[in-house]
Order: sequence, then structure tokens, then C-alpha cells
Amino acid sequence: MRNKHGFTLVELLVVIAIIGVLMGLLLPAVQYAREASRNSACRNNLRQIGLATMNFESAQKAFPPARIYQKQIGVPGLDCGGTEPSWMVRILPYIEQDNFFSQWDLSKPYRDHDPATTANPIPLYLCPTRHGVDNATAPPVDMNVIVRLPCGCHGRIQITVVGGATGDYAGNHGDPTPGATGGPRDYYYGGNGNGILISSQARCVDRNGQRVPGSWVDRVRISDVRDGLSNTFLAGELQVRPQDLNQIPFNGPLYNGEDLAAFARVGGPGVPLSRTITEEPGPILGFGSWHPGQCNFVFGDGSVRAIDSLIDTETLGFLCNRADGQVIGEGAY
Repeated sequence: MRNKHGFTLVELLVVIAIIGVLMGLLLPAVQYAREASRNSACRNNLRQIGLATMNFESAQKAFPPARIYQKQIGVPGLDCGGTEPSWMVRILPYIEQDNFFSQWDLSKPYRDHDPATTANPIPLYLCPTRHGVDNATAPPVDMNVIVRLPCGCHGRIQITVVGGATGDYAGNHGDPTPGATGGPRDYYYGGNGNGILISSQARCVDRNGQRVPGSWVDRVRISDVRDGLSNTFLAGELQVRPQDLNQIPFNGPLYNGEDLAAFARVGGPGVPLSRTITEEPGPILGFGSWHPGQCNFVFGDGSVRAIDSLIDTETLGFLCNRADGQVIGEGAY
């Protein structure tokens, strides 16, 4: 009779245990490699956005306005607009999206454009760690907002914020020092921001009997970035928690000029970088990332750098403010 050879139960358990240990060691390495690849793609997106914005500046002799928006008390001749497309639409020709750009009218309210246009996401505007083109649309939502009434005073009204394609990057509107308290100097009014991509007033022109915004007037030029392009943010990743993804106002339609937080953010004292992806946002939405321990930014000179999520808010504010006289070199953060 021949002896039958096989594995004992103990040997099988040992082999299973070894495989389990190897899988435990391999899985984090695979996840790290995937995240490294996604982070690299995210940084490349910001680099392309930066180059497009610099090319826009070269052609227009000014950086694009984050959006068209009036002063609190509208200046005669500059008191129209406020609902038109954002800067993310203006730079489309510089990212080889001429056909898509042709579907937009920069003097026409965002909500009056074809829904197929407003809901069209651009892969360049999406960080693969957070979004794919099949999951980058915010639904419309009813909101109670503060508005300026004809009397010059403020009141609350119920509005429906139009939905549309979302994104993961926001222009640097500056630091929050101008204020956000309902006063005339608040950072979100035209010309008040101290970043590179700020809200701007526009000259009103007549079109078919209607007053619509023409060219923007609060122009930020290279010479206005007195702290230096290499020391000032141009754009970065915007803060949003997983449960707030594609939800207005945390991650709203990035082409909608009415929804400032969807395409522009501030940073500085009171508005830190988000430390974790689940950190509760403050009353003013800032920058933040899903990449562990860092947030990617493109600077005014087109360079892309990862900023430590634990950066102190004072230094963060200096990097957001284009002309505060506080020049923060790369070795300081």
C-alpha cells in the first residue's frame, strides 16, 4: 500500500496566517501607491489651471475676476450683474475647451444657460481623490439668504440656488481681514478681496434694452501682487467633507457666479486649512484637502506646492494676501 501525503490542519493554518500577514503588509502599500498617483494627478490639474490663468493674464493684462459682483451700495454705472458665470468659465479657452466656452455668455445669468452646459464637469477641475466626472453634480437647493434691498438695507429671502457641475479647486480670494459681517468692506463685494482672483464690479452696457455687465473694472495685475507671485496663492483645493460632497453651499456649482464658495475661498486667522477630511467647517469656508496632512496650491508664478495642513493661520493669511508686505518664503512653511 502507498502512503498518502497531504497537509495537516496545523500546516494549513500556518500558511493561511502567513498569507494574511503578507496581505496586511501589501494592502497599505497598494493604497499608498494609489493615493500617490491621485495626488500627482491633482497637482498636475492645479498646474494646468495655473498656466491657463497666467495665459489669460498675459492676453487680458489682468487676472480673471473670480466673479462679477457689485459693491454693497452699487456704484452708478457699475451696479449691474452678480449672477453671471465664474472665473472657471473665463479660462476655458486656455485649457483647450473652446467648444465648451462657446456655449457660455459671460453677460448672461448662470441660471439662464442650458442645463446640459451648466451640468457638464471638466476632468481638469476634479481631484481624483474626491471626484470622478460621473459624480460631480450638485442638485438645486432652496436657501434662506441675506440680500441687499432697494432701500439699501438688508433682508432675508428664500431663493432656489441652481445646481450644476462641481469641482475641487477654488481661486484665492484673499484673507478674511476685510470682514464678513454685512458691512460695505466685506471681502465678497466687488473690489474688496485682497487675493489674486477676487470679485469685481463691471461696467454696465445696454444689450437689447437690458443693462448687463461688460468689462470688469477691479483688475488685479501682476504689478498688484506686491508680495511676489511666488509668495502668493493663485488657487488651491477647497475644503469639503465627504458628507458635504456635491452639496450646496459646501461644494456647489463651480460655474455659478452667485455661489462664491463653489469657486473661490479665503484663508487666514479664523479660516484655517482643514486638518482632516471630517473636520467641521467654520462659518467661512476655506481651503482643504483629502490628501493626508497636506493641501495642494498653485502659486501666482505657476509653481505647485503642498502646504502642511497644520500651517498656522497667520502665515496662511500672508500667503493669501497679495500685498500685505509679509513675504513668506518657501522655507517658512
